[in-house]
Amino acid sequence: MSIRATNQADVIPLRPLLAVAPTLPREPLWRDLVGEVLRRERQAQGRTLKDVAEAARISMPYLSEVERGLKEASSEVLAAAAQALGLNLADVLALAGERLVSVAAARSRTRSPGSSAAGGHRSVRSTGPAGSVGAMRPSGPMGGVLLAA
Repeated sequence: MSIRATNQADVIPLRPLLAVAPTLPREPLWRDLVGEVLRRERQAQGRTLKDVAEAARISMPYLSEVERGLKEASSEVLAAAAQALGLNLADVLALAGERLVSVAAARSRTRSPGSSAAGGHRSVRSTGPAGSVGAMRPSGPMGGVLLAA
Protein backbone atom coordinates (compact mmCIF):
# COMPACT_ATOMS: atom_id res chain seq x y z
CA MET A 1 0.00 0.00 0.00
CA SER A 2 1.39 3.40 -0.93
CA ILE A 3 1.60 6.41 1.34
CA ARG A 4 -0.85 8.21 -0.93
CA ALA A 5 -3.47 5.49 -0.46
CA THR A 6 -3.12 5.53 3.34
CA ASN A 7 -3.60 9.31 3.52
CA GLN A 8 -6.92 9.30 1.69
CA ALA A 9 -10.03 9.79 3.79
CA ASP A 10 -13.62 8.93 3.08
CA VAL A 11 -15.54 11.97 1.91
CA ILE A 12 -19.02 12.46 3.30
CA PRO A 13 -21.03 14.98 1.24
CA LEU A 14 -22.69 17.77 3.22
CA ARG A 15 -25.56 18.01 0.77
CA PRO A 16 -27.59 14.92 -0.15
CA LEU A 17 -26.80 13.33 -3.46
CA LEU A 18 -29.54 13.45 -6.09
CA ALA A 19 -29.69 9.64 -6.17
CA VAL A 20 -30.67 9.60 -2.48
CA ALA A 21 -33.86 11.68 -2.87
CA PRO A 22 -34.59 12.23 -6.57
CA THR A 23 -38.25 13.21 -6.09
CA LEU A 24 -37.75 16.01 -3.56
CA PRO A 25 -35.86 19.23 -4.22
CA ARG A 26 -33.02 19.54 -1.73
CA GLU A 27 -33.65 21.58 1.37
CA PRO A 28 -31.77 24.87 1.04
CA LEU A 29 -29.03 25.89 3.39
CA TRP A 30 -29.52 29.09 5.38
CA ARG A 31 -26.46 30.63 3.75
CA ASP A 32 -28.01 30.03 0.31
CA LEU A 33 -31.23 31.79 1.33
CA VAL A 34 -29.48 34.79 2.90
CA GLY A 35 -27.19 35.10 -0.12
CA GLU A 36 -30.20 35.08 -2.46
CA VAL A 37 -31.82 37.87 -0.44
CA LEU A 38 -28.69 40.04 -0.50
CA ARG A 39 -28.10 39.53 -4.22
CA ARG A 40 -31.76 40.09 -5.15
CA GLU A 41 -31.90 43.32 -3.14
CA ARG A 42 -28.60 44.60 -4.54
CA GLN A 43 -29.69 43.91 -8.11
CA ALA A 44 -33.13 45.45 -7.50
CA GLN A 45 -31.35 48.64 -6.45
CA GLY A 46 -29.19 48.52 -9.58
CA ARG A 47 -26.01 48.51 -7.49
CA THR A 48 -22.74 46.78 -8.19
CA LEU A 49 -21.06 44.26 -5.96
CA LYS A 50 -18.14 46.68 -5.60
CA ASP A 51 -20.41 49.53 -4.49
CA VAL A 52 -22.15 47.49 -1.80
CA ALA A 53 -18.92 45.87 -0.59
CA GLU A 54 -17.28 49.28 -0.18
CA ALA A 55 -20.31 50.69 1.64
CA ALA A 56 -20.37 47.64 3.95
CA ARG A 57 -16.57 47.76 4.41
CA ILE A 58 -16.14 44.12 3.44
CA SER A 59 -14.14 42.71 0.56
CA MET A 60 -15.84 42.34 -2.78
CA PRO A 61 -14.76 38.67 -3.22
CA TYR A 62 -16.11 37.82 0.24
CA LEU A 63 -19.46 39.52 -0.43
CA SER A 64 -19.66 37.64 -3.72
CA GLU A 65 -19.10 34.34 -1.92
CA VAL A 66 -21.77 35.23 0.65
CA GLU A 67 -24.26 36.07 -2.11
CA ARG A 68 -23.54 32.76 -3.85
CA GLY A 69 -23.98 30.80 -0.62
CA LEU A 70 -20.35 29.71 -0.51
CA LYS A 71 -19.53 31.42 2.78
CA GLU A 72 -21.42 31.44 6.06
CA ALA A 73 -21.25 35.11 7.04
CA SER A 74 -21.18 36.29 10.64
CA SER A 75 -24.02 38.38 11.99
CA GLU A 76 -21.71 41.42 11.89
CA VAL A 77 -21.01 40.94 8.18
CA LEU A 78 -24.69 40.35 7.43
CA ALA A 79 -25.67 43.46 9.38
CA ALA A 80 -23.07 45.54 7.51
CA ALA A 81 -24.24 44.24 4.11
CA ALA A 82 -27.87 44.82 5.07
CA GLN A 83 -27.14 48.38 6.21
CA ALA A 84 -25.25 49.08 2.99
CA LEU A 85 -28.42 48.05 1.15
CA GLY A 86 -30.65 50.25 3.34
CA LEU A 87 -32.05 47.28 5.27
CA ASN A 88 -31.61 46.04 8.78
CA LEU A 89 -30.62 42.53 9.81
CA ALA A 90 -34.22 41.69 10.73
CA ASP A 91 -35.34 42.53 7.18
CA VAL A 92 -32.77 40.19 5.64
CA LEU A 93 -33.60 37.36 8.03
CA ALA A 94 -37.35 37.80 7.54
CA LEU A 95 -36.99 37.70 3.75
CA ALA A 96 -34.80 34.58 3.98
CA GLY A 97 -37.34 33.03 6.36
CA GLU A 98 -40.18 33.71 3.90
CA ARG A 99 -38.20 31.97 1.18
CA LEU A 100 -37.51 29.01 3.48
CA VAL A 101 -41.22 28.67 4.26
CA SER A 102 -42.11 28.74 0.56
CA VAL A 103 -39.49 26.09 -0.23
CA ALA A 104 -40.72 23.95 2.67
CA ALA A 105 -44.29 24.27 1.40
CA ALA A 106 -43.19 23.17 -2.08
CA ARG A 107 -41.33 20.20 -0.59
CA SER A 108 -44.36 19.13 1.44
CA ARG A 109 -46.59 19.33 -1.65
CA THR A 110 -44.25 17.00 -3.55
CA ARG A 111 -44.08 14.56 -0.65
CA SER A 112 -46.64 11.81 -0.89
CA PRO A 113 -49.50 11.87 1.66
CA GLY A 114 -48.88 9.72 4.69
CA SER A 115 -45.12 9.62 4.14
CA SER A 116 -44.66 10.38 7.81
CA ALA A 117 -46.41 9.08 10.89
CA ALA A 118 -47.95 12.51 11.50
CA GLY A 119 -49.60 12.84 8.09
CA GLY A 120 -46.62 14.41 6.36
CA HIS A 121 -45.69 16.72 9.23
CA ARG A 122 -42.70 16.32 11.48
CA SER A 123 -42.74 17.28 15.12
CA VAL A 124 -40.27 19.73 16.57
CA ARG A 125 -39.72 20.83 20.13
CA SER A 126 -40.45 24.43 20.90
CA THR A 127 -38.55 26.24 23.60
CA GLY A 128 -40.02 28.72 25.98
CA PRO A 129 -38.39 31.33 28.18
CA ALA A 130 -34.91 30.51 29.49
CA GLY A 131 -34.62 27.64 27.02
CA SER A 132 -37.19 25.41 28.71
CA VAL A 133 -38.52 22.76 26.39
CA GLY A 134 -42.20 23.14 25.65
CA ALA A 135 -44.80 20.96 24.04
CA MET A 136 -44.41 19.27 20.70
CA ARG A 137 -45.86 21.14 17.73
CA PRO A 138 -46.14 20.23 14.07
CA SER A 139 -43.89 21.80 11.50
CA GLY A 140 -44.78 22.27 7.90
CA PRO A 141 -45.84 24.98 5.51
CA MET A 142 -47.77 26.87 8.17
CA GLY A 143 -45.50 26.40 11.17
CA GLY A 144 -42.24 25.25 12.60
CA VAL A 145 -40.21 28.29 11.55
CA LEU A 146 -39.88 31.09 14.05
CA LEU A 147 -37.66 34.07 13.46
CA ALA A 148 -37.15 36.61 16.18
CA ALA A 149 -35.22 39.83 15.87
